[in-house]
Amino acid sequence: MLAEQDMTTKDNFIYLTIALTTLLLSTALAQQFFDPSAQRLVQSTTVITLLSIVWGAKNEKLFLRKAFIFPVAIVLTSLGGYWLDNVNLEYAHLLLLLVFFIFTAIQTTKLVMLAGKVDSNKILGAICLYLLLGLIWALIYTLIELNIPGSFKGLKSSEHWFELFPTFVYFSFVTLTTLGFGDIAPTLPLSQFFVYFQAVCGQFYLAILVASMVGSRISAISNKHAQRFRDRYMQDQDD
Repeated sequence: MLAEQDMTTKDNFIYLTIALTTLLLSTALAQQFFDPSAQRLVQSTTVITLLSIVWGAKNEKLFLRKAFIFPVAIVLTSLGGYWLDNVNLEYAHLLLLLVFFIFTAIQTTKLVMLAGKVDSNKILGAICLYLLLGLIWALIYTLIELNIPGSFKGLKSSEHWFELFPTFVYFSFVTLTTLGFGDIAPTLPLSQFFVYFQAVCGQFYLAILVASMVGSRISAISNKHAQRFRDRYMQDQDD
C-alpha cells in the first residue's frame, strides 16, 4: 500500500494527497455499502497512513514503513478504538483522534511553510492541509452533536460517532468551500460559531496561503526561464 513507497520530504505530499483522497472515498463507500462500524477501520487506516507519511517524512527507518507491519498496525488501532467505544470512552476516542489530526496538521504546516523553497510538492502539501482542516472540523462537529444533541438539523439521530462522522465529513467540506447546500444546518449558537468560523478560515486559506504559494511557484519558474534565456543570450554574444 502507500506506506510501502520510499517516501521522503521531497515527494511525501504526492503520496499524502493520494492517501487522503482515497480515505475520504473509503469513508463514503463504507457509509454507503457497509455496516457503520466499518468506519473504525477506515479511521484506523487514516491514522496509520498519516503516521507513516507525515510523521515519518524525515525518518527513513520508521518501523511503519515496513509493508508487513502496516496492516497489523491498522488492525491494532481499530481494535483499540473498538475497545474505547465499548467501555464508554467514545468521547476519549474522538478527542484522541482530534488531537492527532491537529498535531498532524501542525506537522504538515511545518513541512509546507518552513522547509525550503516553494515547489510542486509543497503546493500539494497545502492541499493536503486543506483536507486535514476539513477532517478536523468534522471531528469537532461530531463531538458537539454527541454532547449537545440537536445542534444540527438534517441529521439522522444516532448515539454513535461512527454513524455521525461520515455525514459531518460531507458537511465540513461543504462548509469549508462555502457551498452551503442547506441540507444540514447548525441550530445552536455554538455550532453556528464553528460553522461560520470554518467558512471564513476556508476562504482565507485558499485566497491567501494557496494563492500566494502558487504565485511564488509561477514566479520562480518564470525567473528560471528568464535566467536561462539571459545565459543563452550572453553565450551567443560571446561566440
